[in-house]
Amino acid sequence: MPGRLAGKTALVTAAGQGMGFACAMQMAAEGATVHATDRDPKLLDAFKGVPNVSTRPLDVLDDEAVRRTIDELPPLDVLFNCAGYVHHGSILDCTPKDWDFSMNLNVRAMYVAIQAAVPKMLAMHEKTGRWASIVNMASVAGSIKGLPNRFVYGTSKAAVIGLTKAVAADFVQKGIRCNAIAPGTVDTPSLADRINAFADPVEARRMFVARQPMGRLAKAEEIAPIVIFLASDESAFATGQVFSVDGGMTI
Repeated sequence: MPGRLAGKTALVTAAGQGMGFACAMQMAAEGATVHATDRDPKLLDAFKGVPNVSTRPLDVLDDEAVRRTIDELPPLDVLFNCAGYVHHGSILDCTPKDWDFSMNLNVRAMYVAIQAAVPKMLAMHEKTGRWASIVNMASVAGSIKGLPNRFVYGTSKAAVIGLTKAVAADFVQKGIRCNAIAPGTVDTPSLADRINAFADPVEARRMFVARQPMGRLAKAEEIAPIVIFLASDESAFATGQVFSVDGGMTI
């Protein structure tokens, strides 16, 4: 049987590891033609030999590179904006440089990618009647829940939710859906890097686990199914929504 994304073209940012990798792999398994991107070309080697996946280096902070990449691709049925950065600290720890980097990577990069993709999505819908799906990486940290030492991260992810709803409202009758996912704490290489930056990594990991009501961290592969659902026609009536996958953090 054909997969749920058969015939669809998808672009995934930050696909080299973690949630981006898991989602890109699942999209390909569901039949999509996946364009997996990452700023680190070495990470993309993990896709060698994987059917339906092509790779290209892409730094989402490079506006022109993002626009050029999307312009060179066929119209996208699916855009998964996964790239992001987690800054640790309160407002007292956030320098203007930290603020600019976090907001640029977590929010502005999505704005640039969506702005580049939408015209071709609109043209595709007008020509074929097909709907496109944009999925943005938000977080439980932000407008959903305040977490300590996540000042600029939470601020940026709250902005992602506002961006998602605004895009959804503008194109709800024009063939484009836009939703966001809000994971809890996911056991990824980037989380491992943050944990290892603490003076006591063992205690740091214990604290990350302790804030998850289920008593464990999520696996990246447990986030992929909701992304596949939002990318597929199964979610055809869902737009402007935020889907929490947080192990009970927001009960």
